[in-house]
Amino acid sequence: MLKAYACNHTRFFETPPDAANAVWYDLISPSADEVATVSRETGLSLPSQEDLNEIENSSRLSSDGPVLTMSMPIVTRTDEGLQASVSGFVLSPDRLVTLRFAPSIAVDHFKETPHETGEEGGAASAFIFAGLLEAIVDKQADALEKLRSELDELSHQVFHHRFAQKPDRADKRRNQESELQAILVTLGRAYDTISFLRDSQLGIARIAPYVESTADWLPKSVKSRLKSLHKDITSLNEFSTHLTDKVQFLLDATLGLISISQNSLIKVLTIVSIVGIPPTLIAGIYGMNFHDMPELSWTYGYPYAWAFMIASAVLPLILFRIKGWL
Repeated sequence: MLKAYACNHTRFFETPPDAANAVWYDLISPSADEVATVSRETGLSLPSQEDLNEIENSSRLSSDGPVLTMSMPIVTRTDEGLQASVSGFVLSPDRLVTLRFAPSIAVDHFKETPHETGEEGGAASAFIFAGLLEAIVDKQADALEKLRSELDELSHQVFHHRFAQKPDRADKRRNQESELQAILVTLGRAYDTISFLRDSQLGIARIAPYVESTADWLPKSVKSRLKSLHKDITSLNEFSTHLTDKVQFLLDATLGLISISQNSLIKVLTIVSIVGIPPTLIAGIYGMNFHDMPELSWTYGYPYAWAFMIASAVLPLILFRIKGWL
């Protein structure tokens, strides 16, 4: 899909790709014909998706005179959650071309809100480019804040509410185990989200200083915005590191709780097996067929044997209860 935009003070409006006032060309999963159209109208060479997926720094950042070609990972939201994609920027003093291969809420929101585009006849493409990066960073910050809230809720659930007390019944224990397993899945998704966001942040952290130092035609106000953007990315990276540590801590704690729950089950099974040993021993002794066994002539020998076996099973349970093992 190809959309072209022109600027009217602080607003964008859609215009035909061949319009003389078109400043920004936004390509979303473009066809070969759409790429050819933009190349023809702008005179710019556009990278392919394979080129944008390259991870070498020299492949992601390059210049040809005043024209800069850049790529970076970008996060997109799907029905299954946040996913990683790739985007590219081709920036010249009079045109900006963006290439995307998945929808982006940040870019869509940027189009609908007013932004500074510079003076008429100035490098509006640079202002649009800086605004796009700022919009992406803002959405990344929102995603990290939402993730922080989710992790705080999980932490409270694990340590202060749901799992703070030992369950009294087996059905409660089973419910806790299933909930802990669900928490593991949530933590795994949270880790993936942080990983996607950090990849995107790293891309912006490379692009912002590169454009600032390479494009000498940039307006001063755009350069200052890029400097500020780089500082924002640094703080977001530190926050992402903090969230990564928190995810790892919660993951270790959840695995520990699952291990404790499983150990409790093993302990119960061990105790049951130990409790069954004395009655088995007694039954084995009195099951031996010796004619001179004294108890064979007792009137109450049979109930005596039953009482002896029951007592040998109950007394260990009482002892275990006193010791706090049950």
